[in-house]
Amino acid sequence: MGNSHPVAVIGSVNMDIGGHPFGRYLPGDSNPGRIRLSLGGVGANIARNARALGLEVEFVTAIGGDSFADLVERELLREGLRLDAALRAPEESTSTYLYVTDERGDMVSAVSDMRITLRQTPDFFRDRLNFLNATRAVMLDANLSQDSLCFLAENLRVPIFADAVSVAKAVRLRPVLRYLHTLRPNRLEAEALTGILISNPDAALRAARTLVEAGLNRVLITLGEGGVCYADSGTAFCVPALPTCLKNATGAGDAFSAAVLWAWTEDLSSRDTCLYALAAASIAAEDEETVSANLSLRAIKQRLESEGFA
Repeated sequence: MGNSHPVAVIGSVNMDIGGHPFGRYLPGDSNPGRIRLSLGGVGANIARNARALGLEVEFVTAIGGDSFADLVERELLREGLRLDAALRAPEESTSTYLYVTDERGDMVSAVSDMRITLRQTPDFFRDRLNFLNATRAVMLDANLSQDSLCFLAENLRVPIFADAVSVAKAVRLRPVLRYLHTLRPNRLEAEALTGILISNPDAALRAARTLVEAGLNRVLITLGEGGVCYADSGTAFCVPALPTCLKNATGAGDAFSAAVLWAWTEDLSSRDTCLYALAAASIAAEDEETVSANLSLRAIKQRLESEGFA
């Protein structure tokens, strides 16, 4: 599987089908608009963004045998991701994600068919443990089953990063919080994990401290337009969001998570990690595509300089 030492991202890859109305979104009605087909999935988005930031990435995912499979694999390889440890399941359907946004680009509804993810079992990962433990760090997305998350948490010997994915899936991470180096939940996911209603920055700080007390090394709770709340065993603070001309918020959190992983490989401070990740999220949210072709380290630095950060 190669002799270099990339980071590994373990998670989903989807064929995304996105609907974007031309005018004001009307629930329960047929909205004239545009439908776009693109690569997606939290794991894939994080992996692609991490690659755009210069990391070597081994993407451990599951790819089916339907009409989407060749397209998905070809695109992942074209973007420079490694798929040596991925699962190929010819008898399965490739994971597919159907979503609709409102006129501002905020998601209003979605349906996902991710049954193939269940093929990434503890036995599947047992055969890849030596490989995974030879990487620099592992990023998990919570689309994995709880059994697989627990197996990986208990057997990986490298730093483990995790993205909570959604409210329903965030709770799968509860049994493994003490094993995680870094967790990136959004406000709703942090509420589900802590039971704390996050209505203001002080509440976000309480939730972040609660997660650290549960055994996390550090947590970054993203708050959308409210920025991010960071906490580790020694400090807790909030950083405001950067000004953003929102077009599609779907991939902003995934870009944020990728930048957090990159920042760790560069040994950035906690505050600089937040700033780089917020800039990455801002760039992603200003693009109609879920993964922005405009994301790069240079673009992040230019965004921060334009907002007065050295």
